[in-house]
Amino acid sequence: MPTYREYFSELKERIKEATPEQVHELLRSGDVQLGDVREKNEWDEGHIVGATHVPKSYLEQWAEERLPDKSKMTILYCAGGVRSAMAADTLAKLGYTDVISMTGGFNRWKDSGKPWTKPESFSAEQAQRYSRHLLIPEVGEAGQHKLLASKILLIGAGGLGSPAAYYLASAGVGQLGIVDSDVVDLTNLQRQILHSTERIGEPKVESAKRTLEALNPDVKVVAYQERLASANIDRIIKDYDVVVDGADNFPTRYLLNDASIKHRIPVVHGSIYRFEGQVTVFKPFEGPCYRCLFPEPPPPELSPSCAEAGVLGVLPGVIGTIQATEALKLVLGIGDSLVGRYLLYDALDGSFREVRLRRDPECPVCSDHPTITDYIDYEGFCASPAEWRAEHAPAKVSAPAD
Repeated sequence: MPTYREYFSELKERIKEATPEQVHELLRSGDVQLGDVREKNEWDEGHIVGATHVPKSYLEQWAEERLPDKSKMTILYCAGGVRSAMAADTLAKLGYTDVISMTGGFNRWKDSGKPWTKPESFSAEQAQRYSRHLLIPEVGEAGQHKLLASKILLIGAGGLGSPAAYYLASAGVGQLGIVDSDVVDLTNLQRQILHSTERIGEPKVESAKRTLEALNPDVKVVAYQERLASANIDRIIKDYDVVVDGADNFPTRYLLNDASIKHRIPVVHGSIYRFEGQVTVFKPFEGPCYRCLFPEPPPPELSPSCAEAGVLGVLPGVIGTIQATEALKLVLGIGDSLVGRYLLYDALDGSFREVRLRRDPECPVCSDHPTITDYIDYEGFCASPAEWRAEHAPAKVSAPAD
């Protein structure tokens, strides 16, 4: 049997190596996968900018997810160059065609003054709470820090807002704003899971705040016990990254649409009716807006509210959870969002279908030549769109400050 010295000497003849100076030049080319094979505690103390953490103890299991292109040049490093040499040999056996181990490892890289970074750290409780996120390559530590720094606004603490808020708070969204002027009613409790029987008569935003802060103390909940209106929407919406729309009336939806375009904030829209639900994402100037889809509201007799038509109690849970998923994707910058796609769910059939949406080149708000450039009388517009158009000439308003 060969000794360790003999084994390592023979292994180094099979692999390619490069000095930190050579690696630095290779990284400048941009077309390189860089893997750090040290353990978690070493990674936390600092690593090379742009590296992916693939600890040697999990190399075989994680390599194909975290270093997905087997034909691309793949550079590995550890603390001193020993573990990365062994890891390079392992990747070659897994089918990677161009693997390089950095001699001297991270210690020599750092000692020579080359750039490195120390990641933000989690408390021990946070590391445990978000452990399942940290295992996902598309989220990981960087993504979880993004979530903790993000701000998401929910319009409504009712049927759609309840499940969305629950999952966004669980995920560690740093700030959740909730806009709702209503109080908890017994009829809400069939579907609005943020609230409970003993909170009947309590403002919904206060009930929601108590529930969510008890669920996750990392989350700051900002309660807006007011009805969204032209006079307050700029103040409320301006500092948020994403808006989750759980509104139950057309004036609020049109107001929110116009404000989101003004402030360039994406809106995750959801709506429900009896056994049917719909979800899409309105991202200003990247896809259609709400007005592209609904130039004007339908007549009241064709759009009854839940109080008038009823709704299956579990349906908001399905739609609100999809809304939360889309909001998280937008914050993390991952996956394909529902921009330009309308997802329709039928609970009775247990089926989903998708409708493609396009921007309206004549849209009065998001087109190249908008005719509505300031907030309007939304109640009047929704009550009688034709009369409103006849009576109101478009007004000019300046764009929001950067």
